[in-house]
Amino acid sequence: MNTKSPECWASDPNARAVKIELSAEQSLLLPFDQFAFAELKAEGKQQHLRLVFATHEVLIRGNALRRIETAMQRSELSLLTTLAGKQRSLIPDGQPVILTIIVTTVNSHEERGESVSGAL
Repeated sequence: MNTKSPECWASDPNARAVKIELSAEQSLLLPFDQFAFAELKAEGKQQHLRLVFATHEVLIRGNALRRIETAMQRSELSLLTTLAGKQRSLIPDGQPVILTIIVTTVNSHEERGESVSGAL
């Protein structure tokens, strides 16, 4: 019997990039050397974490996102993904829960592209 709770993030001290899983068919690797800054804001019980890279902006909405921010600060964040609604109830209180991920391409010369993961 598997008693491990599902996870929407992972850290690895040897990570060189963050893997953003938008769906089973689409993922993105963003290298740490292109990371510019992060911004964490609270709105009621939910938090919004903004990760800005040279080529992409990642907007994360969820709960208890400070651990993810800290893993990014240490260049150890290795995975971000959303959880299905039925899996969210299995996450212990205080653990990060990612509800949505929005990735926007940052390019002033071309039209902005956007990919979304999770339910709004």
